[in-house]
Amino acid sequence: MTQAHGHTQHGAQHGRHHEHGRHQEHGTGGEAEILDLDAEVLGEHIASITAWLPLHTGPHHVVDLGCGTGAGTFALLDRFPDSHVTAVDGSAGHLQRLRAKACARGVEERVSTVQADLDDAAWPDLGSPDLVWASASMHHMANPDRVLRTVHDLLTPGGLFAVVELAGFPRFLPESAPKDRPGLEERCHATTDRFNAEHMPHRGADWGPMLTAAGFTVEGEHTIAVNIEGSRSEAIGRYALGGLQRIRGAVAESLSPEDLTALDQLLDTGSPHSILRRDDLTMRTERTVWAARRT
Repeated sequence: MTQAHGHTQHGAQHGRHHEHGRHQEHGTGGEAEILDLDAEVLGEHIASITAWLPLHTGPHHVVDLGCGTGAGTFALLDRFPDSHVTAVDGSAGHLQRLRAKACARGVEERVSTVQADLDDAAWPDLGSPDLVWASASMHHMANPDRVLRTVHDLLTPGGLFAVVELAGFPRFLPESAPKDRPGLEERCHATTDRFNAEHMPHRGADWGPMLTAAGFTVEGEHTIAVNIEGSRSEAIGRYALGGLQRIRGAVAESLSPEDLTALDQLLDTGSPHSILRRDDLTMRTERTVWAARRT
């Protein structure tokens, strides 16, 4: 995830909830909930990405880099029933949560977890996978070119590397909302986007040229547009609430007093203006996947 995916300043680095290779252990609870919601709300879209992958045969050994709490891990296990997944993350808490899910689903024998900082020059032994999956994690790497070369050498010859990138943190409110401060959500994200442009310059990057430079042959690129009405999933409100809660600290000093008041009303679950009480939420985002082969 990350999803690779330090989140101590997650309020500013709101896309960083997927980044787990450099994760700091404190402050992981809320992030884990967002990751779980990501899997719940976007399960259908994640499954469509795994189905699109240009694989000649089902992979036997899969590595999930920056796995978070397992959204990609379990999608891959479902898609490839004969596979074993090695889930790699920097957060012990996320990996513990993933293992508990694996046990609850009865697939614990098909999952191994490895705690590692993917920015370290030396990685632990991850075997020779025939598929490596990195969802929303590559943009958090301090040296992504080195990571790409490491993955290239890690893969078995002919193996596939799937890089999934986010267009940004999802949007939920209509442009006309809230009524007294229309466009509030975009102003919040504009503030965090300026921070992320400095600290995560590869977020939203075109990974194709970088994959080619690392020795891969890019076999496909696929973008999936996400537009899910809140009426389809109660979890969308919780996702929107969690996301805005995590960026409030970063935007508070930049917002006008009127905007900050409106934001706090959205975040107040007891308020009639709470985002959980809105019936016009829609989750909007895009995800792009690159499929690159070690030839």
